[in-house]
Amino acid sequence: MKRNKSEEKEIALERIKILFEEARRSEKYADRYVELARKIAMKLKVKMPSELKRRFCRHCNSYLRPGKNSRIRASRGKLISYCFKCKKYSRFVYHKNRL
Repeated sequence: MKRNKSEEKEIALERIKILFEEARRSEKYADRYVELARKIAMKLKVKMPSELKRRFCRHCNSYLRPGKNSRIRASRGKLISYCFKCKKYSRFVYHKNRL
């Protein structure tokens, strides 16, 4: 039985969320789980939720743990995360009334 596109995208999004939950629990395999989640999202053209996008470095695909391998700062309406692994910054727009 063949699935339609919407069912495939729902399953993919569910798997992505499971992989991020596993990445949160496991320090050893966290980067691999993020890499797999991104591959699933790209292959099926699923838009990753914004709360998940902020949890990994876009440059090196490492799972960000504030204080351990990243630094998060709020400045001028932006969340700025600095990855200790690749030494790069990512900026996300943030609104006080939304959070």
